[in-house]
Amino acid sequence: MEIIDEELLNITTKKAAESARLRMNHNFHVSPDSKAQRLLNALEPGTVLPIHRHRETAETYIVLRGSLKLFLYTEDRQLISATEINPVREVYGVNIPAGQWHTLEVLESGTVIFEVKDGPYQPLSEEDMLA
Repeated sequence: MEIIDEELLNITTKKAAESARLRMNHNFHVSPDSKAQRLLNALEPGTVLPIHRHRETAETYIVLRGSLKLFLYTEDRQLISATEINPVREVYGVNIPAGQWHTLEVLESGTVIFEVKDGPYQPLSEEDMLA
């Protein structure tokens, strides 16, 4: 059993702040081959996430702390929507359909999301990132 509490969020956030990428995962799944990828993702402002898609799986984010802005795009980089996800404003999360181009901007230091997508883990290929 692993408790998701303030201490775990703080530990993961500290690792994110110290990381060159300004983000850090805390995985609950056993391996990259697990059928479900379940993790905390601590994100700091300035982290860079390319516009990307997951062709084979939907992706769900629940914001546990902090806030972020989610951007959805068309295949030709046209912005479809920009949505702030912030539990203080009673917007708690999002389910992004498989194949949807997206990225996010972290708005607050200490932001932590619970993230779920189908496994096994698939690194992003060039064709799944918009330049």
